[in-house]
Amino acid sequence: MRLLVVEDNIELAQAIGEAFAARHLHCDLAHNAGDADILIRTTRYALVILDLGLPDEDGLDLLKRLRAAQRSEPIIILTARGEVENRIRGLSAGADDYMSKPFHFDELHARVLAILRRDSGYKDRLLRAGTLELDTEARQFRAEGAALEFSVREGELLELLMRQPNRVVPKRVLEDQLFGAGDSLGSNAVEVYIHRIRRHLKEAGLALTVQTVRGVGYMLQT
Repeated sequence: MRLLVVEDNIELAQAIGEAFAARHLHCDLAHNAGDADILIRTTRYALVILDLGLPDEDGLDLLKRLRAAQRSEPIIILTARGEVENRIRGLSAGADDYMSKPFHFDELHARVLAILRRDSGYKDRLLRAGTLELDTEARQFRAEGAALEFSVREGELLELLMRQPNRVVPKRVLEDQLFGAGDSLGSNAVEVYIHRIRRHLKEAGLALTVQTVRGVGYMLQT
């Protein structure tokens, strides 16, 4: 799962990114509206955290432009502008949530998870596909009471497939969510992790299968 943090304070942006990484949510960072615009248009993010006080453009204008272009990524505004009028403007412009600085990271994390749960169509912290369960907060996979071990990358990829069971997830989406805009990866990186996931599922005796849809992506069949 990959987020974009748009924040001109470099130290704060890095701190947010590191805090999310410790909870298995990876972030790309942008420090101005121009870079954020390019990243959002070329990479598919699960969610965007947007500051309004950017050096090259007001973040509210960037938000309006993205929504006018039919960009549907969830966006949380994180800003020092805490007045009610600004909150109304942000939410009216298309933000999914609005938080004021200073803030507690645990609250930001909780709001991110709440939006991701809503957008994925499930309300519980447990994500299920067949007999396989993922505790999205504890990051633990279980099947019929037994714990299953996956590497971090394998678990992240399997989570993306579990969020859309019996539906094809494009390979480009998987690449964007796993590796982001700045990471280098081999042409068969996703295939390698898919192969490992298939092996783990087979060894666990699960009926789940990961199907390859050639030229498109992958589908977790329950």
